[in-house]
Amino acid sequence: MNVADASVWVSMFVVSDAHHAASRAWFAACAEERTAILAPAILLAEVAGAVARRTGRAADGDAAVRLTTAMPGLRLVSVDRHLATHGAALAAALRLRGADAFYVALADLLNVPLVTWDDEQVERARGRVTTARPRER
Repeated sequence: MNVADASVWVSMFVVSDAHHAASRAWFAACAEERTAILAPAILLAEVAGAVARRTGRAADGDAAVRLTTAMPGLRLVSVDRHLATHGAALAAALRLRGADAFYVALADLLNVPLVTWDDEQVERARGRVTTARPRER
């Protein structure tokens, strides 16, 4: 089980992304091994917006969300009061961006690795959660 942040999902959907092949391979391996992938429910809005911005097409963002929700093993976690307050505490303590804090908080609460391409998130979450890049799995 891993928490995968939006950077990994977006890179899988944007062919021109430098990490596209590694992200696709990582997700394929997770599906083959039936590894659960968790993410806060905000993932869908992050993926839709980032993909649409990168490609310039709203339809690409919509398609990415459809493919994301169809991914075997994906478990979206609602942002309830507990996750929200833990995310807020980590945002302050680790100086994380708001959305990034939810991924770190979820990994922390479940004691599972956080998989991301975000260098800042890796650096700031170090010591709090185990972080990895898809190729390091």
